Amino acid sequence: MKKIVPAMASLRSLVKLTNSVAISTRTMASHPLAGLLGKLNHVAIATPDLKKSSDFYKNLGAKVSEAVPQKEHGVYTVFVELPNSKIELLHPFGEKSPIQAFLNKNKDGGMHHICIEVRDINEAVSAVKDKGIRTLGEKPKIGAHGKPVMFLHPKDCGGVLIELEQE
Repeated sequence: MKKIVPAMASLRSLVKLTNSVAISTRTMASHPLAGLLGKLNHVAIATPDLKKSSDFYKNLGAKVSEAVPQKEHGVYTVFVELPNSKIELLHPFGEKSPIQAFLNKNKDGGMHHICIEVRDINEAVSAVKDKGIRTLGEKPKIGAHGKPVMFLHPKDCGGVLIELEQE
């Protein structure tokens, strides 16, 4: 009988754990923003040397795009394709580049932002504003992929600049 008691206690612990997981899953599904965020589109990295950064990923066997000037955003972009996402390399373009300001503070470069896809950019912007999350701009702009995007203030997002992009 003594061997059965510990087994029953373990079974009870497993049932409790399963119930708590089920409860937390239901709680997340009923969250007002559930279903708002989609998959990770890319991680953006600011770099002082675009060629060196591009070559780094090419040497690892990644498919790396050519540099594309994004005059309206003040950046050159290079996309590194990965099996499940992308890396966006950012380099300053022009005098007023926001990436130059970032590199002035971070001489070696570093992670600039993450981009998360959303089903409906206007619905997403409205929802985050309703939650008190500040946006960097009044309305979405067309981003590097030719789709509407909106950046969220890093002070409202755990210190991370987040880009929302229309799927």
